Amino acid sequence: MESVQAIKQRFEIIGNDPKLNRAIEKAIQVAPTDISVLVAGESGVGKENIPRIIHSLSHRKHGKYIAVNCGAIPEGTIDSELFGHEKGSFTGATNTREGYFEVADGGTIFLDEVGELPLTTQVRLLRVLENGEFIKVGSSHVQKTDVRIVAATNVNLFNAIEKGKFREDLYYRLSTVDIPLPPLRERKDDIHLLFRKFASDFAHKYKMPPLKLEESAVLVLQKFRWSGNIRQLRNVAEQISVLETNREISAATLQSYLPAEGSNLPSVIKDKKNDSDFSNEREILYKVLFDMKSDLHDLKKLTLELMENGSSKVQETNKNLITKIYGSKENDSEIDFEEEPRTALIAAQNKEEHYQENDDNYLFAETVEEEEEILRLEQKEIEMIKKSLEKNKGKRKAAADELGISERTLYRKIKQFDL
Repeated sequence: MESVQAIKQRFEIIGNDPKLNRAIEKAIQVAPTDISVLVAGESGVGKENIPRIIHSLSHRKHGKYIAVNCGAIPEGTIDSELFGHEKGSFTGATNTREGYFEVADGGTIFLDEVGELPLTTQVRLLRVLENGEFIKVGSSHVQKTDVRIVAATNVNLFNAIEKGKFREDLYYRLSTVDIPLPPLRERKDDIHLLFRKFASDFAHKYKMPPLKLEESAVLVLQKFRWSGNIRQLRNVAEQISVLETNREISAATLQSYLPAEGSNLPSVIKDKKNDSDFSNEREILYKVLFDMKSDLHDLKKLTLELMENGSSKVQETNKNLITKIYGSKENDSEIDFEEEPRTALIAAQNKEEHYQENDDNYLFAETVEEEEEILRLEQKEIEMIKKSLEKNKGKRKAAADELGISERTLYRKIKQFDL
């Protein structure tokens, strides 16, 4: 069995933090078995290294190793990607296709961002974990596969389970062994080591002298939160390597490349809307539209009674309805129902037209149907999506966060509305 230090050198893992060493030890111990592993940690901590270590030290090392980013595959095609499909099973399926579980038979599959899997796909994955069986999309034939599954997530799966977005039984099947990776801010002694490694790599890449941090700059480096973890640190090291002519980096220079703490970086946004917020806004919009339609029906009912029964009787029996539609007597828009019914009808029609024109362009004709109301809601939804995409310069993740929906749901909406 290889040592932790040997594995670090082999996979170019920098750091001596005890939590990092323990994670590598677990990977080495679990590698010879076939049990499933769940790697947990924030985005950018290097979770992809653990499944590579496990695969390389297992008896499957000569088999296929396939890494799948579950969050990057649209919901409508992920089943086809993972399990394959039969010819003609859906529009565009011109040929039979093998899925990753069929291709990786005898090897290892790494499912990154497993928390993003749709619930229907989670059911299929659970069957693979339990008995190695799967069915292609559009097929009724059960196939067998022998794959080792290593999954990773940067979300709290317990919270996802409570919200009904992740199956509890699947969680326990995936997490036979949990391997947590610490965030960079908890590995303070490793931060400077990593920065020096990146600075050396970029000096070689861009053919320039390596950077050197002053002691005060090292302290700034270690105190910074690094919400984007190793990925963010690497990005900062590359920027400074390219842009700074002075290779002695002071604390002030380093600070100028670091975002202000609490700035609106995607990784630290706390106040984003959730799906329930978006649903509540939609319900409010529905209520407003149906209340408007109800008022128009009341207006038509009053006008019909006016034509059939005369103005005196109508005013006597419909006082509340008249007040609701036309307001009190102090209201300038009051209609005199002592006029001829024909005159009252014209006035009522004018009232209806005025009501429609000042209702934020939601115009309803007499024959408005529920389908038209739904269409208007879709138009509002399209408008919201377009504005959010424009505001976030086409960045779908940022737009999805602002709208309070998942990135996959936004992708589906963009495709649905042909945006």
